Amino acid sequence: MRGGPAGRSATRGRRLLVAALVALLSVAGYPGEQAEGLFRPGAADLGDPYLPGLGNGGYDVAHYTLRLRYHPAEGRLSGTAVITATATQNLSRFNLDLAGLTVTSVTVDGRPARHTRERAELVITPAVGLPAGRRFTVDIAYGGVPQPVTDPRLGSNGFHTTADGAIALGQPISASTWFPVNDHPSDKATYDIAVSVPDGLVALSNGVPRGTSRADGWTTWRWSVRSPMASYLVTLVIGDYRVETRSHRGKPMITAVAASLPPGPADAALARTGEIVDFLESRFGPYPFEAYGGIVIDDDRIRFALETQTRPVYSEVFFGTEPTTWVVAHELAHQWFGDSVSIHRWRDIWLNEGFATYAEWLWEEHDGGRSAQEIAEAEYALTDWSQPALDPGRENLFSRAVYQRGALTLHALRRTVGDDTFFRLLRVWAETKRDGNATTAEFIALAERVSGRELAGFFAAWLTGRTAPPLPD
Repeated sequence: MRGGPAGRSATRGRRLLVAALVALLSVAGYPGEQAEGLFRPGAADLGDPYLPGLGNGGYDVAHYTLRLRYHPAEGRLSGTAVITATATQNLSRFNLDLAGLTVTSVTVDGRPARHTRERAELVITPAVGLPAGRRFTVDIAYGGVPQPVTDPRLGSNGFHTTADGAIALGQPISASTWFPVNDHPSDKATYDIAVSVPDGLVALSNGVPRGTSRADGWTTWRWSVRSPMASYLVTLVIGDYRVETRSHRGKPMITAVAASLPPGPADAALARTGEIVDFLESRFGPYPFEAYGGIVIDDDRIRFALETQTRPVYSEVFFGTEPTTWVVAHELAHQWFGDSVSIHRWRDIWLNEGFATYAEWLWEEHDGGRSAQEIAEAEYALTDWSQPALDPGRENLFSRAVYQRGALTLHALRRTVGDDTFFRLLRVWAETKRDGNATTAEFIALAERVSGRELAGFFAAWLTGRTAPPLPD
């Protein structure tokens, strides 16, 4: 009788037998690709339609340890990446994202592993199959001359060589241009990064500084990140910079400005980082990370700012004759929304950019400028309601609708549920999703729970509706 006690017992017995065989074959060194029916390859794509080919399945990364050396005169990067991960299925092989660099050796748990390249994928076949739940370590030696990835819709992202160093920066693609990685925000991890550069240059990255050491004309800069970080948020800035190191509320604050820029507005804007963080804490709850900072670069190819975790990077174009702070508020707000609370899929990017844009409005009001209501009224009049903030399409990933319509949605929500409920919602969202990933559906569900109101229709109108909803006073 199907489904009866005897059937369940037989099924349970077969499962135990299969599990025992998996463990036995793994211990015995049974090659993963030959374990037909027991092990299978991890997916070479996480299925995000906005970025086909990026991200990989079958495992979850916990930690990256990068030990690198960069030769500015040659533009050459070399070193090792040690990746600690857990198999989420019985793995015969798995992929990592890596664009353009040469891999010289790979080991898995200390044993040589076969590796091949398929375009921007590094395909690794371990000597033995990896059972689901198994924690394993991959050690990869690699090197070459990194190049950015250019996309007609997304621009130039990744590793850019400069006259005296390099800048690794970009969204949604960056990390895979300079180290092997599961390059999707749904697989966040912690990091240790050590970069050796010629004496006289700095090598800045994310997180807490762990000191420097010198030997034979080279200086090694060390950084650690203990809060999980999405791969596109990892940065590396090498060159001649004015570096300021201080403490704010007991945490290190590292800021740097390209030495090619005269002291002035950029330095003054970064000097307000702690003040801006304190204001944002009053709205969003405790700052989620172990360090603060910011870096201003001077490179005509990079005309944007990015919320690289704990240490945003800003193009010098934002700082003309005045110490502009709206962009600092935007990138610092991302530390809560985008960095600590990260998206599952790129279709939900308004959860990053709408929130950070609304933080600009809050900061402007606090800093003596227009009120959030005045800004909302001006933006409302300029909005093209045919363009959605949610699921905008790959070509509109960084569109005005994502940023401004996303912020308008939050302002309208605030006016609908009231200030106390709205800011309580943002603090609960930041706390409950801290260090994790989230979706729009989860935010709507939380908004309904905190406010005690049905809001599905509200969000449909403001995020994706084709006609302008009334703007609440």
